Amino acid sequence: MTTTPAPRLAPGDPAPDFTLLDDTGTEVTLSSLRGRKVIVYFYPAAMTAGCTKQACDFTATQDAFREEGYEVLGISPDKPEKLARFRDKEALGIRLLSDPDKSVMTAWGAFGEKKLYGKVVQGVIRSTFVVDEQGAVEVAQYNVKATGHVAKLRRDLSL
Repeated sequence: MTTTPAPRLAPGDPAPDFTLLDDTGTEVTLSSLRGRKVIVYFYPAAMTAGCTKQACDFTATQDAFREEGYEVLGISPDKPEKLARFRDKEALGIRLLSDPDKSVMTAWGAFGEKKLYGKVVQGVIRSTFVVDEQGAVEVAQYNVKATGHVAKLRRDLSL
């Protein structure tokens, strides 16, 4: 099997702009958040164990992020209706965005080859990015672990 790895973003790169629907059906455009710091994280699927843990961790610490001027956006391939059920079931306080065709994930290098249970598959690469006020990537982390990742990110950002 020959495949091309997804291009990866690095600190200093411009964050690819996007417009996606959130869990309420409202359009969210990254460039409209200029002037604010944004944490964009990509996860494989709503209502799965690891993704739930990560979303709940971001929700539990959202006040600390907001106090420092960060907005958190979680992006998955799930449709807005499923994201709304996920938000309600887990009482999530972060914005969840829908990327059903995975075009945004691909542009950010968060979709492509990954190992799953020892096999190479195509899928969502759990990734987290910090975008600065000017729209540049400040932090790019690929293949992050769901458990403990939010705490590590807070330490990395001195929050």
